[in-house]
Amino acid sequence: MSSGRSAIAGIGATEFSKQSGRSELRLAAEAVLAALDDAGLAPGDVDGLVTYSQDANQEIAVARETGIGDLTFFSRVEYGGGAACGTVAHAAMAVATGAASAVVCYRAFNERSGRRFGQPNAGLTGEPGSRGLEMSWHVPFGLMTPAAWVAMFARRYMHVYNARSEDFGRVAVAMRRHAATNPAAWFHGRPITLEDHQASRWIVEPLHLLDCCQESDGAVALLVTSAERARDLRRSPALITAAAQGSSSSQMMMTSYYRDDMTGLPEISVVGRQLWQMSGLTPKDIQTAILYDHFTPFVLAQLEELGFCGRGEAPDFLKDGGIELDGHLPVNPHGGQLGEAYIHGMNGIAEAVRQIRGTAANQLTGITNVLVTAGTGVPTSGLILSRD
Repeated sequence: MSSGRSAIAGIGATEFSKQSGRSELRLAAEAVLAALDDAGLAPGDVDGLVTYSQDANQEIAVARETGIGDLTFFSRVEYGGGAACGTVAHAAMAVATGAASAVVCYRAFNERSGRRFGQPNAGLTGEPGSRGLEMSWHVPFGLMTPAAWVAMFARRYMHVYNARSEDFGRVAVAMRRHAATNPAAWFHGRPITLEDHQASRWIVEPLHLLDCCQESDGAVALLVTSAERARDLRRSPALITAAAQGSSSSQMMMTSYYRDDMTGLPEISVVGRQLWQMSGLTPKDIQTAILYDHFTPFVLAQLEELGFCGRGEAPDFLKDGGIELDGHLPVNPHGGQLGEAYIHGMNGIAEAVRQIRGTAANQLTGITNVLVTAGTGVPTSGLILSRD
């Protein structure tokens, strides 16, 4: 999708917690209303809603709960965290084509006090569709969780590029350092050291506990409308310069083990090529990147696939604070999903908007273009947001 015609004009979030006790519908409604208030709009001004296929809240339920009236556009995006930037892409296309004038994208999670996300589920193999067939190759043998699936990738990456657990740990240290100075983050005031990372218990070797994102309750919503309209609203807009979705050859759900090379994330490369082509920008034009950090090894692969460094070079790219606030490419100034909250990547898009506006807790200087990625290891999506 091409750009300049749409913008994110409002962002809203609930307080992130480990155990809110509130229903996912209540969380979604709070975030949607906060995004509308941020933009200075009323529920009746919204005529479109976009969410994830996995979100428990139907669009019509959210519309009823918030007082939104008639809907002319609604959509759901597949593939878990890979949907994050895709929701914005769908909303922007709806606005650009006239299908809707103002679209809210939302994601609500009650994954800590409700059903814990990412737990083993042997029932996956009993599904009659293609996913059940795919999972039947490894779930019966104990390969049942996202952490285990990513550990397979991580071990191969370490073997091919002589990477070490400490290289993954530097991602965790950077994210927690950023979260420590972000009052909205769950881990506010709680940085870690590389020694803390190495001492944390194993989840699935070579992944330590601190290589894995947290489980959070909360919700995030984003209001998308035309750039022209956004300029007249309460907050300065974040222009959608490029938005893309993509999957790659032999793509599977977090378990693409049958490719000739399993040390990269080619679906991110597909998305990256589209973003660079649509925007006319290059990695050198990006001042900060919001990378989907559900597990630390995939941050290294994203840096490589997007062209910020070459294949196998990410460990060196990370050294000496390379992705910290004063590094050559600050990554996730809010602390990411490892440090702020795990809201399936939507909180990262909100952070990109704040960086563009100049209102972030860890505000960087000279921000004109921010790259955002969604879930990796699955069919995924990405955005480039820019200052007006």
